[in-house]
Amino acid sequence: DVHVLVRATSSGALNNTAHLRNRVTQHLADLTDRHAVNLAVRALGGAKDRPYVFHLGAQAHVGESWTRPYETVMANTVGTLNLLQAIVDYGIELEKLDTAGTSEEYGNVDEDRRDQYDFDEDGGLILHERSPINPVSIYATSKVAADFLTLNYFDAYGLPAVTTRMFNNYGPRQNPRYFTGTVITQALSGKQIELGYLEPRRDFCYCTDGVRGHLTVALKGEPGHVYCYGQGQNVSVGEWAQMILDIGREEGFWEQEEIVSVQSRYRPGSSDVMALRVGHTKLTDLTGWHSKISWEEGIRRTIRWYAAHRDRWIGRVDWAPKGDGK
Repeated sequence: DVHVLVRATSSGALNNTAHLRNRVTQHLADLTDRHAVNLAVRALGGAKDRPYVFHLGAQAHVGESWTRPYETVMANTVGTLNLLQAIVDYGIELEKLDTAGTSEEYGNVDEDRRDQYDFDEDGGLILHERSPINPVSIYATSKVAADFLTLNYFDAYGLPAVTTRMFNNYGPRQNPRYFTGTVITQALSGKQIELGYLEPRRDFCYCTDGVRGHLTVALKGEPGHVYCYGQGQNVSVGEWAQMILDIGREEGFWEQEEIVSVQSRYRPGSSDVMALRVGHTKLTDLTGWHSKISWEEGIRRTIRWYAAHRDRWIGRVDWAPKGDGK
């Protein structure tokens, strides 16, 4: 018995749930509209079992949080508050609430607290639930606030809530403005791939592994706790882009493409996070969770989806068409 809250003005989002229309109850709303949230939460009061709530709604694009700062804070912070307060006000007895945080909350290493971080034998940074948080974007700060609000409601009202920090989700149907999607859609449409800084390192986790992470935490996680998960290894975004291009070329989707770094895609000042890599020991020790989809397989599945569904993304990209792509 699944209820889904979808932002009524989401571009293309309704297409992502069209194949499930007859299997779910869909609420068209906006997290920043408290009345609309109240109506959706009130509908859970008639459930025959205690509901699980997965709070995934957000303005989730890091770069766009600088050009849409008020929307980002309102959706991610005030929207979370609206959801939490509605659950309390309507007395909904939940089995578990999972608020989705982000790896971006960790930001860059705070040198004044360097002794609180963990590094591998080669000096690589490993981030986990006890690592210091140091947000360096409006998006990250808004998600830190959402995390803490969730835990505040656990402390104050006993709301059975957990927070999850998944590292760099990607996969089919994702908005093409995110990194993996913008590489693939540019490659499908032209000969040059325009990106920002190529040096930052990311821990990319395929969407089905992420879904299993959310479900596993909701089923077995302890209320009041934070759980991190991801692939457990990282790669520079330049290397990731090249991996995408190599696999797409092997699959016959494009020929030789060129990657260029353009200033218009840089994040402001020193706000780019340089290294994200998860240590998911806490979740793995508790539940046995680990990622199942290799980077190569995840990239292959994602390219195939974008190639087969051009009509679903062409009007949503953040780049201008170049050349005569296939």
